[in-house]
Amino acid sequence: MELSIMSDRTFTLDEAQSLLPILESLLRAAIDGKKLIEEVEAEMQALNHRIFLNGGTHVDVVSFARRKAERTKAEQRAKDALAEIDSIGVQVKDLDIGLLDFPCQVEGRVVLLCWRMGEPSITHWHSTEEGFAGRKPIDERIARSKRTN
Repeated sequence: MELSIMSDRTFTLDEAQSLLPILESLLRAAIDGKKLIEEVEAEMQALNHRIFLNGGTHVDVVSFARRKAERTKAEQRAKDALAEIDSIGVQVKDLDIGLLDFPCQVEGRVVLLCWRMGEPSITHWHSTEEGFAGRKPIDERIARSKRTN
């Protein structure tokens, strides 16, 4: 469910930091939506399996339809939240752990400020090639970078 539209926007550390409350709220909405989708999917698979094993079974159609509608709404909420994060110019790297990257221009090149849900602030960065495993603590160069676009 990752969006692939890339923005040219870059953020300073302060700008990225100031966006965390709204981004965390959007991320929670997307994660909650994804969890509900997975829950309903598991219920439907279990029902299909029961029907298959029994050669048919009584299905509570009203309850089934309600859960399908909840799943559809959850999917739309998650998509809307991810689209809003994307429109801000922030990259969702891993929805399951709530991992976001903020493009930041430092000394003429773009690096990614890296934040994971639950962290009180943005304290790490990595190059565009490295990813989460290459996270390094924010240093003075990054802390004092200014917006150039």
